[in-house]
Amino acid sequence: MVLGAAVIAAAPVQAQQVVTSPAPAKVAVTIYRAPDRAPDDAIDPAWLGGYALISEEREVAIPAGDATIRFEGVAAGMLAETALVEWLGAGVSEKNLDAELLSPRNLYARAYGRPVTLRRTDAKGRVKDEQAIIRSAPDGAAIVQTKTGFEIANCGGLKDAIAYDGLPEGLNARPTLSIATHAASARKALVRLTYLAWGFDWQAHYVVKLAPGAQAAQMTAWVTLANGDTTGFAQAQAAVVGGKPKFDESREQPEEPEDLVLHCQLSPVAPPAMVVPPAPMAAPAVMMEADIMVTGAKRMMAPVVVKEEVLGDLRLYRVPMATNVGAHSQKQVALMAARRVKLGLIHRADVDLGAEDGESQQARIRLRIANRKADGLGLALPAGGLAVVQQVGAAALPVGEGAMEDKAVGETANVEIGASPQVHLESRTRRISDRVELITATARNANRWPVHFESQQLLPDGARLLSASTKLGRQDGHPLWAVTIPAGGKVSLSYRLQMPR
Repeated sequence: MVLGAAVIAAAPVQAQQVVTSPAPAKVAVTIYRAPDRAPDDAIDPAWLGGYALISEEREVAIPAGDATIRFEGVAAGMLAETALVEWLGAGVSEKNLDAELLSPRNLYARAYGRPVTLRRTDAKGRVKDEQAIIRSAPDGAAIVQTKTGFEIANCGGLKDAIAYDGLPEGLNARPTLSIATHAASARKALVRLTYLAWGFDWQAHYVVKLAPGAQAAQMTAWVTLANGDTTGFAQAQAAVVGGKPKFDESREQPEEPEDLVLHCQLSPVAPPAMVVPPAPMAAPAVMMEADIMVTGAKRMMAPVVVKEEVLGDLRLYRVPMATNVGAHSQKQVALMAARRVKLGLIHRADVDLGAEDGESQQARIRLRIANRKADGLGLALPAGGLAVVQQVGAAALPVGEGAMEDKAVGETANVEIGASPQVHLESRTRRISDRVELITATARNANRWPVHFESQQLLPDGARLLSASTKLGRQDGHPLWAVTIPAGGKVSLSYRLQMPR
C-alpha cells in the first residue's frame, strides 16, 4: 500500500474590510459645567474641567461579513468606554479609540530608521533636498545619517525641514473611533454615535444696568461655550446643563501631544533600539516643520437666545439654531435678552458684639433680585458672574461685580457686589448691670441720595433681647434692623440685652 501525501491548500486570507465615516451628518454638543469651579471663577482655557455629551448621526455603508468601521473626527478627549453606537443593525465586537494623532513629534518618532528628505536652507536662502535616515529619538538633537555620515539637523548655519514619504501605520490625522462589526449582508445605515468627552466647560455671566434710583434695572445674560478639544463641531445643536450633577473626578484630562523641538546639540537621551520599519505607505509626501504655530482662542458673539428646558432636577439651556463649536475656542450666545427687572440695592453691615467697641465699618452693597415673573424674571438662572453698571450721562460706569449661585424660580438672589465708602456703621456697648448691656448702633450715609440699609444683630449664644428702640425683624435666627438712611443723614438703634450666665 502506497500512502500518498495529503496536501491541504491554505484558504486565501481575505483582506480586512475597512469603512471610513469622515464626518457626521448631524451633531449635538451638550456641555456640563466644571463641577469644582466657583460661579465667579473665570474659565481657564488651559484646563477645562467640564464634560460634553456628544451625539452624532452618520451615514455608513456596512459591508457583509467582518469589517472595521472608522468614525473619524470624534473628540480627542472621548471616554471610549461611554461610546454607544445605535441603529447599526450589525454586531459590535470591539471598540477602539485611535487617538495617536498626526503631529511633528509623533511623525518623527515613527520615522526612526526610515528614509526621509532633508530640505536644507543655507544662510543665503538657497534650498536643497538631500536624502537621509533618522537615527535618534524625538527628544533632544535630531541625528540623521546622510551620504556624508552622521550629523545633527538644524546645525552649522543650516535650517532643516523634514519631509516624509508617507504616513506610518497607526497615525491618524484626526481622532478616530473604530469598531469591529459582523453583518450577514451589506446595507446602508444611519448610525447614531453618542459619547462623553473631557475638555469642555461653560459659564453664565449677567450684566445689570441700573436705572436712576436703583429700584429697577435692565438685565442681560450671556453664556460662554468653551471647547478645549482638538476637534471642532460645525453647525452643531449646542446646549448647556445648569446645576451640579455628580461626576467621577478620578479621571485625568488628556494631555495635548508635545511639539517637536530640535536642538543643535547632542542629547543625553539614548536612541531607541533599531527596529525594522514597515514599508512606506503609498501616499503623497507630507512636509512637517519642526515648529507648529497654533492660533489663539477665538471669541465670537451671536445674537441668539438660548431656550430653557427641564432635565430632571437640572435645567437644559438649548441654543435654538445651529452654531459652530470650534476647536480650542470660546463662543458667547445670549442666555437672556435685555429685560426690565425689579431689584433692591441694599447696604448691609452687621453688629458683631465680639468686634472692637466703637469701630467704624463700611457697609457692603448687595443686589437683591427676586426670581419671579412679577419682577421680570421667572426662569431658572444658572450660576455665574454678575457685573453691575450705572448709566452716568452717555457712559455706563461699573459699580461692582459679584457671583450668583444657581437660582430656581421663586428664589431670591443676594449678590454682594462690593463695599460702600459712603455708608458706615459703628456700635458701642455700655454695661447696665451684671447681665444687662445697652448696645447703640449708628449708621451714616454720605451719599446725596437715600439708601436702604440692613443690619443683622449677631447675638452671643444664650443672649436674650429685652427691648429695642424700634421694631426689629428676624433673619437666620438673629434680629434684623432694616431702615432707610436719608441723604447725608444718619439713623440709630439702641437695644438692651440680657447676657447668659
